[in-house]
Amino acid sequence: MPALVLLGAQWGDEGKGKATDLLGGSVDYVVRYQGGNNAGHTVVVGDQKYALHLLPSGILSPGCTPVIGNGVVVDPSVLLSELSGLEERGVDTSKLLVSGNAHLITPYHATLDKTTERFLGKRKIGTTGRGIGPTYADKINRVGIRVQDLFDESILLQKVEAALDFKNQVLAKLYNRRAISAQQVVEELLGYAGQIEKYVADTTLVLNRAIDDDKVVLFEGGQGTLLDVDHGTYPFVTSSNPTAGGACTGAGVGPTKISRVIGILKAYTTRVGAGPFPTELFDEDGEALRRIGGEFGVTTGRNRRCGWFDAVIARYATRVNGLTDFFLTKLDVLTGWERIPVCVAYEIEGERTTELPYNQSDFHHAKPVYEYLPGWSEDITKAKTFADLPRNAQAYVRALEEMSGAPVSAIGVGPGRDETIEINAFL
Repeated sequence: MPALVLLGAQWGDEGKGKATDLLGGSVDYVVRYQGGNNAGHTVVVGDQKYALHLLPSGILSPGCTPVIGNGVVVDPSVLLSELSGLEERGVDTSKLLVSGNAHLITPYHATLDKTTERFLGKRKIGTTGRGIGPTYADKINRVGIRVQDLFDESILLQKVEAALDFKNQVLAKLYNRRAISAQQVVEELLGYAGQIEKYVADTTLVLNRAIDDDKVVLFEGGQGTLLDVDHGTYPFVTSSNPTAGGACTGAGVGPTKISRVIGILKAYTTRVGAGPFPTELFDEDGEALRRIGGEFGVTTGRNRRCGWFDAVIARYATRVNGLTDFFLTKLDVLTGWERIPVCVAYEIEGERTTELPYNQSDFHHAKPVYEYLPGWSEDITKAKTFADLPRNAQAYVRALEEMSGAPVSAIGVGPGRDETIEINAFL
């Protein structure tokens, strides 16, 4: 059964877009199964760079059908803007499929997101302010608006009015903000209906039939394992499940149909937003990683926090996702360091542990225990095989592989589509 899940094994921003794009020419469907336009992917094709926020990376691969699954939250204005931008650059977007069961981000979701974050002050979570969390909250509270609701004005108005009954009370009485007009929201949403309708489909049916017909389906997670609402560094997480189990619920495909789970690991560690980060650097090394690696959020533009590789969270990602392989990205960024620290364990109140603490207070106070591996100075961006890498770079990869608990099957040695070493084929 050629169904693969590809996901971030750290805090996101590991280079999932490049990995998905690498496989895109060999797969029939690429599916986003969770998140929204708070997750950005950068894909470099030749001399062209594409920043994707909501659309699956497979949209850049001719012959591949990109799918937005039911577990994604969709801002219709962002969707149409992103499609228009790609079409202007000559990309064929006609094959896109959008689940009718995906929930819509409305103007009031973004308003609540931004207002709540400002209200929290120092206790803010560090959201992108794009309405992702409030949309998922409405989904769970059963007052959400789905894509299919765009095509029944009566139902749409009823649902928006029901959602705003409570929200307007909160906005006016708690945050001293003006109430939002349900009619205006409905009119704006209806304006998108005609443009979106041609993409809407029963994607669960499409994907299950594709797998049954031996088509290759790639499920693409946004964010990363440590941002999973259940398995991440709660509450500093996203509002959905980027982990492998989320692919099943977010796309409507049973777990027995998944044949391989690939984790994307950056050769060092980054994260965006607030929350614990044991290996975070506040010195010249951290600035160098940020500068050389171009560590700025694709969607937010915010500086990413940077630190050394953390084998503890890599092992954790292997465990909770059932990872079968790793794709190691940005190895080239580490060129030039005489020796490279790798976090192999944490020290918490004098005790050493090699596993991720389940207690958030312990994790917040965890101090990294480092081992130092010899670095390399040779340019590796032209390497085509593992043997082309300097001996110390090879040793670094093998050490990370052993510490993380799954084989490294591909290595990114540069940002370009062709700057990748394949050790073991994913397909």
